[in-house]
Amino acid sequence: MAELQFFTGTMDSGKSTLALQTNHNHAARNRVGRIFTTHDRAGTATLSSRLGLTHEAIEVAADFDFWKYVVGSLTHGGRIDYLICDEAQFYTPQQIEQLARIVDELQIDVFAFGILTDFRSQLFPGSARLVELADRMNVLQVEALCWCGKRATHNARTENGVMVTEGEVVVVGDIESADEEPADSHVGYEVLCRQHHRRKLTAARAKAVSLAPEPLPFG
Repeated sequence: MAELQFFTGTMDSGKSTLALQTNHNHAARNRVGRIFTTHDRAGTATLSSRLGLTHEAIEVAADFDFWKYVVGSLTHGGRIDYLICDEAQFYTPQQIEQLARIVDELQIDVFAFGILTDFRSQLFPGSARLVELADRMNVLQVEALCWCGKRATHNARTENGVMVTEGEVVVVGDIESADEEPADSHVGYEVLCRQHHRRKLTAARAKAVSLAPEPLPFG
């Protein structure tokens, strides 16, 4: 029986790497698949991993219809055994429902990969619908770490090293290094533990605080 599987974790937990590995494993068994993504850091129609691996993909725009695409491909003699769907948090709830229909009515496996919550700690609509519909939800075992060394559970957006909690939900950026100096007008992302996300204490801010001079004693 085909399944709709959802693989999730914070940023920097290896979701895109697993997506590429999943595709490799199935293709090695002579299964034929299609790879989809959207808003990838490497650009349009590309699935990329932070390890440097890339693969051509089909870009999923807001009006893309998975059902029409798959049925059209099969009608014209194409073969599809599975779908790899990366950055699934950015898909619309209707697109997630299309993927579920493909599994149920066409018996095609769907492997979706994405993060659960945005930089405001709110569920992405696409991820929420996946949680509701997926046959299986898999939390990635590779743990991303906060700058303090604890397990990272939240995704933070930073502007010039300062965490922000307002703005457009979809802004493409990449994970910042704790040792990296933020550039002017630089938008990036950082994974934090819940404690430091609540305190808005990013790696850059923590470093600045640690280097600040001791306060003068009161006279």
